[in-house]
Amino acid sequence: MTLGFHHKKADVLSHWFTVLDGFASSTEEFYVAVEKELAARKVPGLTMARVEFAEGGVLSDKRVYLRMIRERLVFDVCAAPFGRAYFFSVRFAEIPAIIKPWQIGICFVAFLVIAGLATKVLGVVGGSLALFVLAVALVWTLRNAISIGLEDLDASLVKSPVLGPIYERFFRKETYYRHDTRLLYHEIVSGVVKQKVEEVTAAKGVKLIRAHEHSPILDGLYKPVVIGG
Repeated sequence: MTLGFHHKKADVLSHWFTVLDGFASSTEEFYVAVEKELAARKVPGLTMARVEFAEGGVLSDKRVYLRMIRERLVFDVCAAPFGRAYFFSVRFAEIPAIIKPWQIGICFVAFLVIAGLATKVLGVVGGSLALFVLAVALVWTLRNAISIGLEDLDASLVKSPVLGPIYERFFRKETYYRHDTRLLYHEIVSGVVKQKVEEVTAAKGVKLIRAHEHSPILDGLYKPVVIGG
């Protein structure tokens, strides 16, 4: 997972937060507790990092968030003081896979280079045949990366700034398993964060009474799709 991928903007699907008046805690200790619990859960494909978001403009102070990513699904967690109060915030979001002209351009140039080399080495007929065989093999591999045990390749392609959106749009199969694991990821991570919030507050004799949640477009996880094998 590149640093750039960790800093990409995401579309917020849901937002949970709670605020406690007259409460104080350690942001770093809370983040570490969440990280340790999730590490113990061994969520497949999960990466965690600290990212900074400005409070206002470019020159404003920054707050450190704990970011957790699996595929393109993101959790941004914040625990911080606000005046005499203290708040915990959890945003669940998705980094959109948008195909841009420059990505198509790079792929087209790469194809021309490979075609030129194949023609130069094997001739027009041999080069054309080799390109056809290579294309068929490549498409089959990309369509079946998970089923043939290439999980690392699948993960790398999803994170690739050039090939990621193209791979997801045209080659990556949508399956019941992928839908289920996305929902499991959401339930596990959100559950762990909220559990740790309760533990931190309970340790100081505070019981959470009020929390707020806004889920305007969570149905995006349940949108109808064509399911493959």
